[in-house]
Amino acid sequence: MSDVRLTAFAKGQVQGVGYRWWVRARALELGLVGTATNLADGRVEIVAEGPESDCRALLAALPDGPGRVDFVADRWAAARGGVSGFVEH
Repeated sequence: MSDVRLTAFAKGQVQGVGYRWWVRARALELGLVGTATNLADGRVEIVAEGPESDCRALLAALPDGPGRVDFVADRWAAARGGVSGFVEH
């Protein structure tokens, strides 16, 4: 099974509440690599690469993070590679 790239956008009260840190912890537990980044419009962008089942587990967990998550949009693609660790921006 090849790796996939999940790009998800969490909307709600997700900045200033430890959401990126929480996402990073969940992603690392699943063995995923990627980033969690605050966007200027108040959303958090999550990019994760790894096995599809683990990326889907992360996506399913995103609404449970700290703060208030009103909506999560997701986009899927083939993994690009070249990423190590999971970083908060």
